[in-house]
Amino acid sequence: MKKTLLFTIGLTLASNLILAKDGDSIIYKNKNFPIEQRVEDLLSRMTLEEKVWQMQNKPNSNIDEIEKTFDGRSFGTTHEMGKTAQECADIFYKTQEYVLNNSRLGIPLLTAAEGIQGILQNECTLFPHAIAQGSTFNPALIQRMTEAAGDEGRAIGIRQVLSPVLDIARELRWGRVEETFGEDPYLIAEMGIGFVKGYQNKGIACMPKHFVAHGTPLGGLNCAHVSGGERELRSLYLYPFQRVIAETKPLSVMSAYSAYDGVATAGSSYYMTDILRGELGFDGYVYSDWGSVERLKSFHYAAETPEEAAQMSVEAGVDLNVDWTYELLPDLVKNEKMDIKYIDEAVRRILTVKFKLGLFENPFGEPKKVKTVVRNAEKVALAKEMADESAILLKNENNILPLDLNKYKKIAVVGPNSNQAIYGDYAWTGSDTKEGVTLYQGLKNVIGKRAVITQADGCDWWSQNANDIKKAVDLVKQSDIAIVAVGTRSTYLGRGPNKSTTGEGFDLSSLDLPGKQQDLLKAIKATGKPMIVILIAGKPMVMSWAKENADAVLTQWYCGEQQGNSMADILVGNVNPSGKVNVSFPRSTGNLPCFYNYLPTDREQQFDSGGSPEDPKGHYIFEKPYALWNFGYGLSYTDFQFSNCALNDSIFSAYGTIRVSLEVENTGKMDGKEVVQLYVKDKISSVATPVQQLKAFKKEFIKAGEKVKVELEVPVSELALYNARMDRVVEPGEFEIQIGNSSDNIIFNKTIRVK
Repeated sequence: MKKTLLFTIGLTLASNLILAKDGDSIIYKNKNFPIEQRVEDLLSRMTLEEKVWQMQNKPNSNIDEIEKTFDGRSFGTTHEMGKTAQECADIFYKTQEYVLNNSRLGIPLLTAAEGIQGILQNECTLFPHAIAQGSTFNPALIQRMTEAAGDEGRAIGIRQVLSPVLDIARELRWGRVEETFGEDPYLIAEMGIGFVKGYQNKGIACMPKHFVAHGTPLGGLNCAHVSGGERELRSLYLYPFQRVIAETKPLSVMSAYSAYDGVATAGSSYYMTDILRGELGFDGYVYSDWGSVERLKSFHYAAETPEEAAQMSVEAGVDLNVDWTYELLPDLVKNEKMDIKYIDEAVRRILTVKFKLGLFENPFGEPKKVKTVVRNAEKVALAKEMADESAILLKNENNILPLDLNKYKKIAVVGPNSNQAIYGDYAWTGSDTKEGVTLYQGLKNVIGKRAVITQADGCDWWSQNANDIKKAVDLVKQSDIAIVAVGTRSTYLGRGPNKSTTGEGFDLSSLDLPGKQQDLLKAIKATGKPMIVILIAGKPMVMSWAKENADAVLTQWYCGEQQGNSMADILVGNVNPSGKVNVSFPRSTGNLPCFYNYLPTDREQQFDSGGSPEDPKGHYIFEKPYALWNFGYGLSYTDFQFSNCALNDSIFSAYGTIRVSLEVENTGKMDGKEVVQLYVKDKISSVATPVQQLKAFKKEFIKAGEKVKVELEVPVSELALYNARMDRVVEPGEFEIQIGNSSDNIIFNKTIRVK
């Protein structure tokens, strides 16, 4: 046996040598060798400077300055975020061509772009933002979106997107809520898995971010630290990353520029190596968030010099940096202040990703296909479908919706967001661009001559100028009904934001509607005309007054280029809304936090009912301490009835699977989609656990009058907690399985016991 094994190994080595001689004599250029061998061969040929170049990003936006920018060098990554899809495709093609032919080793570049709501190159399809993706509760639909965006990316020559965001929206003052899938870690994981799979199916690497715990900054201020302990870190913030890494094997992860529990994550080997690589099993490379390395010195004061900051990050496990500090690494090695093994390991990871993506065989896009692939009719239709599924019907008094166009012949469309398409902070548009369809335009497109539609802003979206409210009121008085579109606006930080009220770097101290929008609502209400309020925003705002006074309330998160057509179709009943609340709505800014999965001690106290301005009581004296609209909530134009709920057993082992089946019937007159939601409550636990936690959901299309059987599965391991010793265990005892169509509308309760 031993002789046979030695003979086999010798034969393999001989075959490889023959391949190298008959093909390319350089191992790293020969695709017949294993990736590990190609990486080590290339690494052995590289100078210290060439290695450090691979640990840096070199942007390029000018096709005529490629030689000046790269100067015979190859870098780890490159990006272009200001040109059209066609221009970028031409730049990337020529840049790869230059690097392959003019750098000493011909190492291709890893071309990158933002991709959270489609590719961030001008003229690419503008899909709904992440918060709208989350409210669809439809991971398969998100996967279709990223596959479509992946087709655009491949034509352009993009092989990596700096997405998805796996941060958790628990601090609503934070401007980047719109970039998240929601407030629940299970929902985020499910949506993130669909997101990554779609791009990866098209040969594009994804970069889950921001590792770790970036989404709950103190006071909602973007760069502020996140408070929390080890149990919260593991139970909450790590959960989406753990699931996405385990189930999709992403090739890269982005670090955060913030700190958790006082420790800057970009300089922490505990977070970036021990947990990310050791515990979560991530084997790709880590890419720094913008400025996160340099900020170890200038922001966190964890390093005394830029050199120290660079060394901290490399040794912590941040492999590629997008600020300038890694330029200092060669001198650190030459002066024997830093062991080159850290640089070798970082470059090894980066090169491995390039080989896995096949860049050494073909790093090019297909510029000639851009015109037919990018933003074609099929992709625009998909953007519309996603917008349709994301809108949330929050109130529908006396079934005023869908609109009866025989009754409402004159429709006033007012509000600062009524004639402005809004995309969010990582779309390629500018502050006041018209690439998409506004609500006003959409209503004209859909209704046509069946009604007279007029429009006025009434006020802007941010200032204290109330001069135009009277104009809107006069318009409403001459109409049969008012549709009022209020909310927020944001634009990509690199495109010159103008008076943004959400988005990266634009955080709010108050969640009341900005500017004079609340005054506009009250003035419209005073006309006595029916009023439909549409919140077009990147986050939940305080809508308590609207809930009490409007005839109907809908939320449309930033819904991409088909925003107006989608909402118009919903208003007239061509589309039945099916979105669900993925970030709970606060009653007031002081009501924060208001997420649904709180600990029992944090809400359920002696004075549980809360008070009002007319009748102050205990707890929050003037209001209830619960959300205005809870996670999972969302109405439909039809009715659904749940029945015949059954579990596969009542006693489970820690290694078992809970299976739930039930029937859902559409008892109304319109086809529609319903989201069946399964929550779990640990009745008695050694450490505090939430009052309920989402652990399964399924969105089903059901025709009017028909019934479908829905089946859900939950591994018993999902019931685990981190005990007092920080061991992850499933404790024996009773658990309540809750089935409903929102977190606060549980229709079935079933108790199981875990042995």
